[in-house]
Amino acid sequence: MGHGHGHDHGVTATGRHRGILAAVLGISVVIFAVEVVGAILTGSLALLADAGHVLADAGGVALALGATLLAARPASGRRTFGWARAEILAAALNGLILSGIGVYVFVEGVRRLVDPADVEPGGMALFGVIGLVGNLVGVALLYRARSASLNMKGAFLEVATDTATSVGVLLAAAVIALTGFTRADPIVSVLIGLIIVPRAVKLLREAVSILLETAPEHVDLDQIREHITNVDHVLDVHDLHVLTVTSGLPVLSAHVVVDDSCFLDGHAPQLLDHLQTCLAGHFDVEHSTFQLEPAGHADHEHPTHR
Repeated sequence: MGHGHGHDHGVTATGRHRGILAAVLGISVVIFAVEVVGAILTGSLALLADAGHVLADAGGVALALGATLLAARPASGRRTFGWARAEILAAALNGLILSGIGVYVFVEGVRRLVDPADVEPGGMALFGVIGLVGNLVGVALLYRARSASLNMKGAFLEVATDTATSVGVLLAAAVIALTGFTRADPIVSVLIGLIIVPRAVKLLREAVSILLETAPEHVDLDQIREHITNVDHVLDVHDLHVLTVTSGLPVLSAHVVVDDSCFLDGHAPQLLDHLQTCLAGHFDVEHSTFQLEPAGHADHEHPTHR
């Protein structure tokens, strides 16, 4: 039996920019709080919707930051993968909260289109400007680091999207101030809600899929099985499992039936190295565990291993 240990390709690169991520997260939390207060004071649903969108992106930044911190924590006797799975639990909770926010914003926006509510455009614009300035600062902080890793690129795109929705809030405030068309507020709200809900559902679906230990989408089990069985001296493979512990950390295990000669001439270690190199190179699965066994061994294994 043997195993190979890999690492998350984005953790090291993202870890070098923890300070930036922490600063952007702090800014996002402040924007969220300010816009919620602004929504209450002005009656603007668009501000509340934008606050929800900021919360969604703050969650994404928090997960990127949390992934680097959790990955650095050592494994233990009980937590053999450390705290890596905590990122997925946080993502599932984030997805649930955001789904609720998005649905509420959308439903309330439709209701206000039918029965418009009074909105104070001056205050709405003031709080919208605060949100816009904060998001622009976040964009500036992330701009140079956006190519460092997928996590950093994702964080940059999230804050950039926040900036666009802040502009939408300001446009709605301007329309209301100039024309008195208060439906501009729920129109912007509905549009933002339509952005939040699909993202929240996607996040929740991905998190649940990982928690259910579904094989990663980018991994084709049939191709993996074919690659393994095409290796010299390999007769068969069974009990093949691939799951994701946390983002960027797929794990594979399999029972591989090999020629008896591999155990007699000492070729088994070289075969094991070849299998692990093959999996890492072709399928980006660097954490793999193989049980090499002779033909006939599967006949007396427990049925769950077949």
